[in-house]
Amino acid sequence: MIQSSDDPNRRILKFPAVHPCEGVSSLTLLRDLISLSRNICDYQSEIFATQRLNARKAIRQIGLLLIFFQEIQDRHESFVSDSISLSFLELHLTFQKLRFLLEDCTREGARLWILMKRERVSTEFRLLIRTIGTALDVLPLVSIDVSTDVRELVELLAKQAFKAKFDVDSDDERVAKDVLTILNQFESRLAPNRIDLRRVLDHLEIQSWSQCNKEIKFLEKEIDLESSNGEKREAVLLNSLLGFMCYCRVLMFDLVDRKINELSDGRCDGHTYDRYSIQKWLKAGNFTCPKTGLNLTSTELAPNLALRKLIRQFCADNGILMAEPGSRSRDITKTISAGSNAAAEAIKLIANYLAGRLVVGTGEENNKAAYEIRLLAKSSVFNRSCFAQTGTIRALLVLLSSTDLSIQENAITALLNLSKYSKCKTEIIENGGSRLILDVLSRGLNMYARQIAAATLFYLSSVEEYRILIGEIPEAIPSLVELIRDGNTRGKKNAVVAILGLLVFPGNHRRVLAAGPVPSLVNLLTYSHREDLVTDSLAVLAKLAEKPDGTIAIQGTSALPLLVGILNSSISWAAKEHCVSLLLSLCNGGSKVVSLLQSNPSLMASLYAVLTDGTSRASKKASSLISILHEFHSLRSTGLLAPESGLQNQESRVTICSRTGYSTTLQIGFGSFLASLFNHKGSSSELKGFLVAV
Repeated sequence: MIQSSDDPNRRILKFPAVHPCEGVSSLTLLRDLISLSRNICDYQSEIFATQRLNARKAIRQIGLLLIFFQEIQDRHESFVSDSISLSFLELHLTFQKLRFLLEDCTREGARLWILMKRERVSTEFRLLIRTIGTALDVLPLVSIDVSTDVRELVELLAKQAFKAKFDVDSDDERVAKDVLTILNQFESRLAPNRIDLRRVLDHLEIQSWSQCNKEIKFLEKEIDLESSNGEKREAVLLNSLLGFMCYCRVLMFDLVDRKINELSDGRCDGHTYDRYSIQKWLKAGNFTCPKTGLNLTSTELAPNLALRKLIRQFCADNGILMAEPGSRSRDITKTISAGSNAAAEAIKLIANYLAGRLVVGTGEENNKAAYEIRLLAKSSVFNRSCFAQTGTIRALLVLLSSTDLSIQENAITALLNLSKYSKCKTEIIENGGSRLILDVLSRGLNMYARQIAAATLFYLSSVEEYRILIGEIPEAIPSLVELIRDGNTRGKKNAVVAILGLLVFPGNHRRVLAAGPVPSLVNLLTYSHREDLVTDSLAVLAKLAEKPDGTIAIQGTSALPLLVGILNSSISWAAKEHCVSLLLSLCNGGSKVVSLLQSNPSLMASLYAVLTDGTSRASKKASSLISILHEFHSLRSTGLLAPESGLQNQESRVTICSRTGYSTTLQIGFGSFLASLFNHKGSSSELKGFLVAV
């Protein structure tokens, strides 16, 4: 009956209290009130960076009421009168809201926002305590069996609830004004005094880089929620505060008190946990694995994509609708502007500062600067544009040759995030970045650096002239193929999509085939449990199969049964379309391929599914393949096509004659012949008159 306060998606200062259901027993209601009171009293040990006096005052009053409820329970009181029930129902609802408010005031990452919403928060405390006073005022204490001392205590609380002052703390007010002054300085393009920044951080008890970073993450989430809900009332202030906290993180903390490379070096114990439970485990302050007891190197959660795929497949097979996860990736396109003048100028100051640190800083300063750029460029298009104008990219390229693993990782990842911005792509290429990135791809200090280099090449290859330039570098494509063969899952994925990007330029088709990626791509179809990696591998194979030499290379592998299996079982329509495209291309290899496909009883149903429910392009391909299979079956059943007649060769000389007297000789593949036969514009009687001669 009590609404959980552990929901990570609840908006701050929103109190989704649940009204107790009608007819709830008095005993159940009393137990819930005791539980809620204890929950609220537990906040006595929490850190209140702001609203300290108001929070302590509210908690103290609930603690006194807990004594009242416990005495009723100890005396086994069974109250049934309507007036008592109504008062207790109102207290139940108010206690829930108070617990939510206390949770927000102690929420890690929300300290700055609670400070800036100081008046609203104080008002919430005042209203909730007065609501409690009203409920106590109408409570018929004389009909409840409690001691005289407790009765007098409750009566006193009811009176004090209306008199108690819940005002903004004077220290909170002063520091909030300091924040507004600093934001005005940003707007005036003035760098704030570090003493002023330190005073704000000390008041909020933000004493480390990681605490500052949590504030940034919270503000980013609030900005996204504002945007997705169509609300813009708080957007300017939120963005300004985000710029303020980013400035503090960069300039006020020399030490990053988390392992800078933790995202690449995280370890897994092999056990999978449901997200809600593991989040609750971590929120409770547990930083060990619940199974092994070992300390966690990172609290970042990674999805088990293989298990997710199996669950989705099970649901699809059994007609179960599977809800999509509630969390969504951040929409980076909405960050093309900084959101406020203060934020824009703060980021510009940051970009100039970090550019200088990259050039003249020590090794540790270089590393932190690269890491900060990596984070800032990942989260905002505007941030990328600022870094593109400060000479940052040239300095990051120099760091790629560092023998320090951490520096190389952060430099290449920063360049990856910057390469998503058009002007940054130009800066990278014009400063010789393509070869430097390729050096990391082939000889990076660890697999993480190599896979990020591959991803960077993918973004660079989105520009036509750059995909030509990269393809012409002799070691580029072979290095990507090597990563497909020997890399980890993420490395394989990045290398596959990079090759797919390069294949957009027809001149790279021959170079890719020469590097021999086909066997490795087919292996991915066999052994990979990641649906997205299988889909990308199919896309590359489909692209290669568009030309005869690509078809020949694929025919030399065990791809055919794999393609049919994926077409039958995959839940990805993109994967199905690539399979159909590949099978259509392979049919040009001769009657042997067509015969194998035509003999598969499950294939036709899958093709008709694509024809019916697939995209327009997929439907056309499925239609063409169905036509080939039908015509093959028709020709063989009428005796016009002898089994294994030699048409399985890559090319056959075919003479087509019709009753109209038209005759021609074509040098075509068998699949193409059947397709042209089916698409003939003559009548059905004319089609029956075709003769085949080899």
